[in-house]
Amino acid sequence: MIELYYWTTPNGHKITLFLEEAGLSYTLVPINIGAGDQFKPEFLAISPNNRIPAIVDHEPTEGGDPISVFESGAILLYLAEKTGTLIPTAIRDRVEVLQWLFWQMGGLGPMAGQNHHFSQYAPEKIPYAIDRYVNETGRLYAVLDKRLSDREFVAGDYSIADIAIYPWIVPYERQGQKLEAFPNVQRWFATIGTRPATLRAYEKAEAFKNQAISVEQSRDLLFNQSANSVKR
Repeated sequence: MIELYYWTTPNGHKITLFLEEAGLSYTLVPINIGAGDQFKPEFLAISPNNRIPAIVDHEPTEGGDPISVFESGAILLYLAEKTGTLIPTAIRDRVEVLQWLFWQMGGLGPMAGQNHHFSQYAPEKIPYAIDRYVNETGRLYAVLDKRLSDREFVAGDYSIADIAIYPWIVPYERQGQKLEAFPNVQRWFATIGTRPATLRAYEKAEAFKNQAISVEQSRDLLFNQSANSVKR
């Protein structure tokens, strides 16, 4: 049994996408980040960076005590290796998947996240910051579009690379992007969006929509943390 500590963010969706694709048994443990659940000691014990998602695997492959994993990329890799699914075993193919997984973790996710912050959430609209991150998000969409020009999925067969990237493309309109400007991404996005596992994963999120807290109410929790927040 996998316990998934989850909220309805792109990084949270990555893990439900994988679990639904792999058919693993799991339970959702909601961590309402707008209400500050991510700072509770029991969550910090498994996710010391106070970010979702995190998992606890109560049935590790090698047996023994439960294993906890935080960081969405690490979770995807752990689960892929545990199940032997959605990641190739051949070294060249595996490298392709890992490159694009880390491309999302180090590029698309952080840049789109800053895009969301400055264009949607920041109390002061700073044109330079908005332009910087909207343009960089567009550049990354173009990189993905070129990659998909001669293949169905990012690294051959459908894999954890696609699963990592897809939820960060879902809010493309909020990111100031038009999918028709990236036809290969648009085709890829439509293909993944109709997968039964994708539909099931996003249906899970519907149960938590009425628990959302406005950004104004939760701004300090979400955006104004510092070293002192960790030390106290």
